[in-house]
Amino acid sequence: MAWKKTGVATLLTALAATGAQAQQGTGPAWGHGYWGGPWHGWFMGPLMMLIFLALVAVVVVLVVRWLGTSDASREARGRNTPLDTLKERFARGEIDKTEFDERRKVLED
Repeated sequence: MAWKKTGVATLLTALAATGAQAQQGTGPAWGHGYWGGPWHGWFMGPLMMLIFLALVAVVVVLVVRWLGTSDASREARGRNTPLDTLKERFARGEIDKTEFDERRKVLED
């Protein structure tokens, strides 16, 4: 009975050692390179990786810019015109009425 266990173990070991052989095929996907030539598969891999890394970099830059600005600065960028800034300076008392009128005329022309 012990010789049967040893024989089965030997047979399984032999099958496991020889069962991992690759099959050789024919057709367009076999041979030198993916599409039958040596360079086609190597060209698309690095190109797609560069495109992917560029997209990741763009997303990171946009997220950092979006997180780095406050809501007040986003709103101010969209609404403040030079005339609005001039009106704010006049309201704060930084410039007088004559200077305000002179600069307003220059801006409106």
